[in-house]
Amino acid sequence: MSAAPLPEPSDWIRGITIRQPWATCILAGKDVENRPKPWSWRGWLLLHAGLRTEHAPLRDPLVATAIRGHRLEVGAVIGVARLTDCHQDPDGTELCSPWAQHGAHHLVLADVRELALPIPIKAGALGPWKPTTELVDQVRLQLPHLHAPKGFPIMMSSPEDDAS
Repeated sequence: MSAAPLPEPSDWIRGITIRQPWATCILAGKDVENRPKPWSWRGWLLLHAGLRTEHAPLRDPLVATAIRGHRLEVGAVIGVARLTDCHQDPDGTELCSPWAQHGAHHLVLADVRELALPIPIKAGALGPWKPTTELVDQVRLQLPHLHAPKGFPIMMSSPEDDAS
């Protein structure tokens, strides 16, 4: 009987690409990300600032206050957050957050941690995407306490792995 293969170190985390200024707003306290479709994924997310910046939201007082003093990085992983829920607020009810939009699916974020040094990457997608082990390793160098749920192996790639 052969043992089941071990999961990849990046199986416990996904990435999410978010346009600016919304990505930086999450680092500053935005607790909901609005999406057109629901997500089944729950757990850690790499916060990837996409290549585009939406300029109209920069005039919104809530956004302007949140991003004051922050640089709007693009094309880089800028932090991590834990996705705890995804829901839609019923029509006619109060929204779950000042950041929530009517009709959108609300990705509820917690435990947000900013990276001291953004990690440039060009990949990304609106839906949850699977990061490479090398990217997860780079994030964990800055956030060593970031870990997989119990039962997932934590293995960082070694320099020898890159020598082939």
